Amino acid sequence: MREYVVAILGATGAVGQRLISELEQANIPVKQVKLLASKRSAGKKLQFKGREITVEEATPESFTGVDLVLSSAGGAVSQKLLPEAVKRGAVCVDNTSAFRMDDDVPLIIPGVNDEQLAHHHGIIANPNCSTIQMVAALYPIFQRFGLSQIIVSTYQAVSGAGKAAWDEMLQQAQDLLNGQQPQAQILPTGADRKHYPLAFNLLPQIDVFENDGYTHEEWKMIHETKKILFNDQNSSQIKVTATCIRVPVEIGHGETVYFVVKDHAASVKAIQQIIAQTAGLVLQDDPSKQLYPQPLQAAGKRETFVGRIRADEENAGAFHMWVVADNLLRGAASNTVEIAECLVRDNLVRVPQD
Repeated sequence: MREYVVAILGATGAVGQRLISELEQANIPVKQVKLLASKRSAGKKLQFKGREITVEEATPESFTGVDLVLSSAGGAVSQKLLPEAVKRGAVCVDNTSAFRMDDDVPLIIPGVNDEQLAHHHGIIANPNCSTIQMVAALYPIFQRFGLSQIIVSTYQAVSGAGKAAWDEMLQQAQDLLNGQQPQAQILPTGADRKHYPLAFNLLPQIDVFENDGYTHEEWKMIHETKKILFNDQNSSQIKVTATCIRVPVEIGHGETVYFVVKDHAASVKAIQQIIAQTAGLVLQDDPSKQLYPQPLQAAGKRETFVGRIRADEENAGAFHMWVVADNLLRGAASNTVEIAECLVRDNLVRVPQD
């Protein structure tokens, strides 16, 4: 059996540490693990299967002899280093937005479109965390009844904005409880001019605004969904729109998903049965017992939780549902490692030669 040298790029970050944990449990024969990060994190000690490993500074030469790269170190780092890794023979699974909309890069959710991995050129993209949980929940419905439209509103946890934003929100909450004025230097996004506190607040902006009034996060959800379902980011086969909100929750994105099916034979009961029978999805949907998904309960779990499924009584073929998942795990590390498992399973850990 072939064994693999695996590098984790961005190993000291919130997602990077979860990548280490997921790799420990993965169905991947690991010969060696290299933990890579920025120069300031080099020298730190982390554990993999009980063994202490020293974090190294990530450079192009770091990927010599590496078979598989699991990356979550930021888009600029991915753009700079992953092509260098591919040149040295490594296959890369990237958790940033750097390559998602590249036509030559598969955008993959295992169990949905992993057959596209056969066409990779050395880099595979992990979708946006909010896209992953929504499409994972909708895909079995799409297979059975078809889909013509999706309208999603997200309620995204602060951890999706990084550790600094997370820490800032906690400090803001403490300041407000102490009767002090909260300070804001990061959210909604460090790339924009103004910043607002998130503690006890809602921010209807994730990422920068595009010219059409949508944020880039909303743009990503729209076009990633089309690419995953139809292998075309501008597909006209489905209508998708999104509103993305940052909420003062630590871990776990929530989404209200309104969808229209093509086959009007669909019913709430049939959709509930499909969700309950699909691997990786957990149905939590019993209003009589107040059973529905919640971020606190989803944190630390790999599954996507679905509830509040109900028909739109004003529009035939339209339904609502509520979807929750751990954005750092299901929406990032777990999906990334599952992609790597698919590559190993299908003997695709190799860079195709032109």
